[in-house]
Amino acid sequence: MLEMLEKAVMTTIGVAVITQKKAEELAAEMKERFKLSEDEGKSLVERLQTIATENREKVREMAEAEVQKVIDRLGLVTREEFDRLAKRVQELESRSSV
Repeated sequence: MLEMLEKAVMTTIGVAVITQKKAEELAAEMKERFKLSEDEGKSLVERLQTIATENREKVREMAEAEVQKVIDRLGLVTREEFDRLAKRVQELESRSSV
């Protein structure tokens, strides 16, 4: 039954970020509504937090991948590449001044 509740809750909130307080409020509501024990309520909170953390990580990874695709498509350089090239230009300019 706990697994079914977890699925229902996660379907409801999707990949939204869930705070500890919100998870606890949700678990308290589920405990009351479905007559869950204290241990089942705690387990539900922990599981919701784990799932939310995993989802945040997945969303972050997807966002980073999409940003990298746009950077590549536009032909932009990274800060490290820019700094390296700026240093190289500075070195070449100082050589030509001598």
